[in-house]
Amino acid sequence: MSDPDQPLRYVDIGINLGDPVFRGEYHGKQVHEDDMEDIIERAREVGCSKFMVTGSDLEESRHAVDIAQRYPGFCYATVGVHPCQAKHFESFPGGPSKLLEELKTLALESKAAGHTVAFGEIGLDYDRLFLSPMDQQLKYFEAQLDLAVEIQLPLFLHSRAASEDFERLLAPRLAKLPKGGLVHSFTGTLDEMNRLVALGLDIGVNGCSMKTEENLEVVKAIPLERLQIETDGPWCEIRPSHASSKYLEGAPALPKAVRKEKWQKGCMVKGRNEPIAIAHVAHVIAKVKGITATEVCQAAWKNSIRMFGLGEEEEEA
Repeated sequence: MSDPDQPLRYVDIGINLGDPVFRGEYHGKQVHEDDMEDIIERAREVGCSKFMVTGSDLEESRHAVDIAQRYPGFCYATVGVHPCQAKHFESFPGGPSKLLEELKTLALESKAAGHTVAFGEIGLDYDRLFLSPMDQQLKYFEAQLDLAVEIQLPLFLHSRAASEDFERLLAPRLAKLPKGGLVHSFTGTLDEMNRLVALGLDIGVNGCSMKTEENLEVVKAIPLERLQIETDGPWCEIRPSHASSKYLEGAPALPKAVRKEKWQKGCMVKGRNEPIAIAHVAHVIAKVKGITATEVCQAAWKNSIRMFGLGEEEEEA
């Protein structure tokens, strides 16, 4: 599905590289050796030349910035507090205003250094209110949106079962954010996608975005100029039970996957998604849209550079 003369270039705009599983640690226990360098090398070999490392709370945002410092020009960070972590604002030493101040300082300093390219992962998640209640999610989504406007960073967004409130809070602020933002790991309806695109937002697609036939209809309808691609590793792999799996015929082969207890160098770990699998995400999108993987990758690359910079000059139209 791709032009053999033109190597594919990928940006994985959502990779949780700070997760301990990428260092061989599961539930606080070291199960196998740290294979982060192998994971990165595998991704580079398939053409994944930019990573956006997701910040999900203050500590993880600092960790994302550290990774970006360690891999300059290749890894870039997002800074923000995920809606499922919103309750931490209330328990933070010094209170919510102190946490917002710490986020602002981290974002400003790391943006100036060229390491942070987006404010997020922020948004609303009404599927998991047991993790953070609705009132706190709303309050601190709004506060972080205002912070992003102040800092002038594009948004890295999360929306689950909350489209009405999500759009209501977002829409009035987008005019003040020239680079807009991206709704990552999108699993919403066709109407929802169309409304977000009408607001000028991009849509991030990974394995979780393509589980059902309904999901695939949405992916088919995403305008190419609004598409970005991701793995969201270590989660959101394409599984055999997903509607998308039937489109994997002819996709680039992935390394053998083994159970974590049977880990061996050069192998993937079962159930641990990693950035090399972005090739499968692009392949499925191409099949669903009836275009080449090259077209998918070129559009997604251009869109990611336009929005986030990532140390590249924006290509002329």
